[in-house]
Amino acid sequence: MIWSISFDPLIPTGWLAAAGALAVLAILLLAFLNLRGWVLRALTLVLVVLGLANPAIEHEDREALTSVVAVVVDQSQSQKLADRQQVTEAVADQLKSSLAALRGFEVRTIDARNTGNGDGTQLFQALANGLSDVPPDRVGGAVLITDGQVHDIPEKAASLGFNAPLHGLVTGTADERDRRLVLHKAPRFGLVGSEQTVSVRIQDSGRGTGGPVRARLSIKRDGVLISERSVTSGATLDIPVEITHGGNNIFEFDAEPLEGELTELNNKLVVTIDGIRENLRVLLVSGSPHAGERTWRNLLKSDASVDLVHFTILRPPEKQDGTPINELSLIAFPTRELFSVKIDEFDLIIFDRYVRRGVLPMLYFDNIARYVRNGGAVLLASGPDYAEGGSLYRTPLAPILPARPTGAVLEEPFHATLANLGERHPVTRGLPGANQSPPAWSRWFRAVGTEIDAGNVLMSGPQDTPLLVLNRVDEGRVALLLSDHVWLWARGFEGGGPHVPLLRRLGHWLMKEPDLEEEALRVSMRGPELIVERQTLAEKIAEVIVTSPTGQTSTLAMNQAEPGLWRGGMPVAETGLFSVSDGTMTGLVHAGPQNPKEYTDVLSTTDLLSSLSETTGGAARRVADAGGELDVPRVVALQNAANYSGNGWIGFKTSNATVLNGVDRYPLFLGLFGLALLLGAMTATWYREGR
Repeated sequence: MIWSISFDPLIPTGWLAAAGALAVLAILLLAFLNLRGWVLRALTLVLVVLGLANPAIEHEDREALTSVVAVVVDQSQSQKLADRQQVTEAVADQLKSSLAALRGFEVRTIDARNTGNGDGTQLFQALANGLSDVPPDRVGGAVLITDGQVHDIPEKAASLGFNAPLHGLVTGTADERDRRLVLHKAPRFGLVGSEQTVSVRIQDSGRGTGGPVRARLSIKRDGVLISERSVTSGATLDIPVEITHGGNNIFEFDAEPLEGELTELNNKLVVTIDGIRENLRVLLVSGSPHAGERTWRNLLKSDASVDLVHFTILRPPEKQDGTPINELSLIAFPTRELFSVKIDEFDLIIFDRYVRRGVLPMLYFDNIARYVRNGGAVLLASGPDYAEGGSLYRTPLAPILPARPTGAVLEEPFHATLANLGERHPVTRGLPGANQSPPAWSRWFRAVGTEIDAGNVLMSGPQDTPLLVLNRVDEGRVALLLSDHVWLWARGFEGGGPHVPLLRRLGHWLMKEPDLEEEALRVSMRGPELIVERQTLAEKIAEVIVTSPTGQTSTLAMNQAEPGLWRGGMPVAETGLFSVSDGTMTGLVHAGPQNPKEYTDVLSTTDLLSSLSETTGGAARRVADAGGELDVPRVVALQNAANYSGNGWIGFKTSNATVLNGVDRYPLFLGLFGLALLLGAMTATWYREGR
């Protein structure tokens, strides 16, 4: 309830001021002349001017607003250690009950969780967001229930955006100890087959630590233990690691636990190094010039990741036409250097319509078979040569070839079609035009008749004969393309066909490109979401189990995205190494930064919040006493105090903010009341003059 006087002049303010000035002059003149009844005359003039000023009494109906107190609950990963989460919930419940009992206070609970971006615990950002709609004069204070490890503490109290106390109630105990593994240096990329150096340090902190001790450090690559060593705590250690394959090489460094430590989660460190393959070396041997030879050469030369060595055999050794050697422009085929000395340097050997003409002795075919079994790759792009007497099947390569020729060469127009497995295999899945019948690509006119001994048929030709066959032989791979008419697609005959994606995928599958594996479990992070992809040739898959860095497991539903490709996703908030398994295969992915702030230091502390809290008049204190019993301070309401904390209590500021519900206005000199005053004054003047 507020009473006040206001003026609402009946005439413009300038005129009112002039009238007032004239009235003052008249009153002064009357007083100077000391005329009879001059006081009554002056009163009459004053009433006239006041009537023109239109004074009124105003009554404001205001309602007091509540003070908003923010209770910020730290829900970060470090709060899940020991019994901190249970203590946090108990403190929050008791604090909210105490604040609810205070008259004139409104409690606003704010849950602060990790964002997964590696910035650690962001309580003050959550506080600012939670109070963004509250005027600063209504904020009665804030209390943070946390372990004290906060990573966005402002330097100045003015950055809070309100003038009220900030309190910190810290979980955990003062006698904690912990061991953590610190990452100093790690490369992001490395060439396959090279060694890279990762620098780490074991750091012990807390009660009873300080001096150097020996600890065992184990190192895993892609979940497999590769070495163990004994290291000294506090000393930085350079560890060489080998990059064994393309794509993500995930290394885990795990220090043995410290007795009585708070958690073992930060004893583990994950480093992901992207394996980069050097240019792939491909040997292309064309048995004779033909229309499709340039298709292979152009395709391989256009691939920036391929170094191509190409030979076309134009002149077999037995051909002697008397041409002098110094006039020959042909390059002798370096058979010994390629197929004996340097054969293991190639990632892929392609025989394009190769026919035995005595150029390669049988011993070299033995070398090629050994090369494949030891991890190499061979592609036979065959035509009629595969069905003839000089076929490569009639060499020591026969045991590694997946199809044997019947001797028939089928010469008739046909559309290459995807076999049942071809629809699910990553080499042929989703080829442009394959989803139509017949496929939206040009016809071929020749195929070699074969019978399958091993491998997978991905494409079929005329009379449902195999056209593209892939097979694994020990550590290596073999592919058979049983037609020499793929060049028709490259030349645009009848609209052409997808020769580039088909042949490029085929070559990279043979060279063990991870994305083209027919059986694979791939795990990746897409923002805050964990994405799982299961590539398989099977028609059904098992459920996948996701294990979080803290050891919690959950089942992830997988949906078929394409034939042979299943995909599922789930949001994750934890930082660290996630493991995904379907019972037969396991995939790993690291969420967040390699050296996350959240686990940089997990020991609870009041030191980080003390300075800011004291500046605002608040306090940072532990909620457990020396005996470990819960000791939540009582809550007190204060009015503009200099200090909002004391022994066993914390205070919050009461707000003076109000909201105006309405205003009642009572004019003083309008209506009958004003008229009566004016008539009374004039009558008194007349009466005095009459005497």
